[in-house]
Amino acid sequence: MSIPTDHSYPFDPTYGLDLDALRAIAPPEPALHFDEFWRARHAATLGIHPEPRLSASASQHPEWHVQDIVYLSTDQFEIGGWLLLPRDGLVTRGLVVGHGYGGRDEPDFDLPVTETAVLFPCFRGLSRSRRPPISSDPARHVLTGIDKPETLILGGCVDDVWLAVSVLTKLYPGLEGRIGYSGLSLGGGIGALAIAADRRIDRGHLVVPTFGNMPLWLTLPTLGSAGAVQHYRTTHPDVLQTLRLFDAATAATRIAVPMLVAVARFDPAVAPPCQFSVANGLATSNHHETVILDAGHVDYPDMEDQHALLVEKVRHFFRAT
Repeated sequence: MSIPTDHSYPFDPTYGLDLDALRAIAPPEPALHFDEFWRARHAATLGIHPEPRLSASASQHPEWHVQDIVYLSTDQFEIGGWLLLPRDGLVTRGLVVGHGYGGRDEPDFDLPVTETAVLFPCFRGLSRSRRPPISSDPARHVLTGIDKPETLILGGCVDDVWLAVSVLTKLYPGLEGRIGYSGLSLGGGIGALAIAADRRIDRGHLVVPTFGNMPLWLTLPTLGSAGAVQHYRTTHPDVLQTLRLFDAATAATRIAVPMLVAVARFDPAVAPPCQFSVANGLATSNHHETVILDAGHVDYPDMEDQHALLVEKVRHFFRAT
């Protein structure tokens, strides 16, 4: 184990919790009407025709055919990204890949998957899906529409994932029921919310997911997007009522498909207690596996070895069969 001990953060990114304490953290009580809110939103989103448009991409790779893609999401929002198709072999699975708040400049060509159509959407307001007046600054992006559950941008990002699944099933009807999701940080939290409500997603991989356990998320010091919301709450004390509907740990308790979740014991950007709240919400089923990382969002001594182990687990988890 190589949890960082020498750091300059103005707070302890372990929050003083050992592994046993982290594993004991339970998801919060669900918000009133949590399930009804997401069922209604999902039903409305599936009524959207995404109208995908594909074009030749400037990106090239020896193992993948790369195409640029644009599709329509809710609120008439055009979502940009990339579609990767294997140069060799059939397409027998689909995978939607979400990103963190750093956005995405290109696809991840090192994903350990085969025979898979891989769609890399950029969440609304970020990277290839930028649109004024939405800011791509995480501290401002996360506050967009935060006054009401219906307008909070996180819900729109979940819509973007659902419609990415619709795009894959439209382009490749044979993939129905064989589409997974993988997401990091922002993409991890959004993924938990998306998977919980969409039975078309057959498995999910989340890495250091955010938005878990919103009551805790709003109290723990952080360098991540939670800091901006914590500041906002000083003048808008009722914001928790909105955020509880977007709790990734609550969503995790509703997920019934196999999950592979990687959580960190030290993380200055996404508090580990919030990450573990998501993983612990899945713990009632042996279809879920939790991988413990020493740290997240920072480099650390054993990072390469732990990443290699996780890559092998991902390869097995998303194997084309």
